[in-house]
Amino acid sequence: MAAVEAFDAVDLIRAKRDRRELTSAEIEWLVEAYTRGYVADEQMSAMTMAIFLNGMSRREIRDLTMAMIASGERMDFSGLGKPTSDKHSTGGVGDKITLPLMPLVATFGVAVPQLSGRGLGHTGGTLDKLESIPGWRAEITNDEMFAQLRDVGGVICAAGAGLAPADKKLYALRDITGTVEAIPLIASSIMSKKIAEGTSALVLDVKFGSGAFLQDIERSRELARTMVELGEDAGVATSALLTNMNVPLGRTIGNANEVRESVEVLAGGGPADVRELTIALAREMLALAGRDGEDVEGALDDGRAMDTWRRAIAAQGGDPDAELPVAREHHVVTADRDGVLVEQHALPFGIAAWRLGAGRARKQDPVQHAAGIELHAKPGDEVRVGQPLFTLSADEPERFARALEAVEGAWRIGDAGEPVQDGGPLIADRIGR
Repeated sequence: MAAVEAFDAVDLIRAKRDRRELTSAEIEWLVEAYTRGYVADEQMSAMTMAIFLNGMSRREIRDLTMAMIASGERMDFSGLGKPTSDKHSTGGVGDKITLPLMPLVATFGVAVPQLSGRGLGHTGGTLDKLESIPGWRAEITNDEMFAQLRDVGGVICAAGAGLAPADKKLYALRDITGTVEAIPLIASSIMSKKIAEGTSALVLDVKFGSGAFLQDIERSRELARTMVELGEDAGVATSALLTNMNVPLGRTIGNANEVRESVEVLAGGGPADVRELTIALAREMLALAGRDGEDVEGALDDGRAMDTWRRAIAAQGGDPDAELPVAREHHVVTADRDGVLVEQHALPFGIAAWRLGAGRARKQDPVQHAAGIELHAKPGDEVRVGQPLFTLSADEPERFARALEAVEGAWRIGDAGEPVQDGGPLIADRIGR
């Protein structure tokens, strides 16, 4: 005889459809019943759309997040004997910040358990980038992770299947039902994994602008506030930086390309915007971990962060000295006139890199590690006729046509004195105590 269920999914869908708040018990049952397969995908699809249209209260979002955490295991780093601090970015174009950031923060005796993901669509995945390095492994055991946190101080790896399994089911559903942008669902998805991961401090890099997940700054601010509240409610020291993604970050887009640029930053160089954001996020992570006032810039410039990077790569089977893959084919786009580059919109360049093979349309698709784009000029730079503006790289030359279609109209050369595309400052706001 089948067990009697505490609630009926249809009743809960109707309640949220009609703008009623769900109780804690209703939310806990819904997540648990969906995880074990009692609530069908069709029913959860209807619920996600009702949430997308009608929203959730702070208490409902907290209950949803905690129910998703309860669906799996929780990690505990208290035995490490040092504070932990982590970072999550909502993703963008050329966003390689995790790569130099993890070793930089770990240099100061703060453990960085950076559980990362893969790219989908125009936003790149940290694990895809690092897998450009010959031999590097994203999948490691919990024991290997703890050992690396003790010995090296930081790790970037894939999350184990046991962390928030409800989120994995729900995320796949949102992707095909037009509900990805629902702030309660974004916030609970990100924070369920980060809280279950067990870090004691968390900094959120929430993007806005043309290449961001949420383009409108006020929607991004709402998401940042919601996630900071979730972290605080769970006892995790949490803050968020609202950062600009109107223009690609740095000068490279693509997997191996972005690893090369990250190594430049760790060597004390690299593009100014990548260095600025890496330093700002490192200071924030260290401050939340009780290590305010450290010489973050000095650790980039004197090689300490680079040493930590090399040890971390080697610990996961990678060769930090290996040659990174280079694409077989290149297509250079040059300036058709003298002037100033006044526009360069992030999203089209992200889509172009994806079409070149740097990203994937489906989770199971492989990526081409050598594919991508190098930007030779950024907004505000003077250019001369015939000067290279950007280079497309791919293994198959037939990919260039569709990539060029994507960036048509995405950049513009103007006259000296003409206003340059103004996305505002790189860091627009900070949210948190």
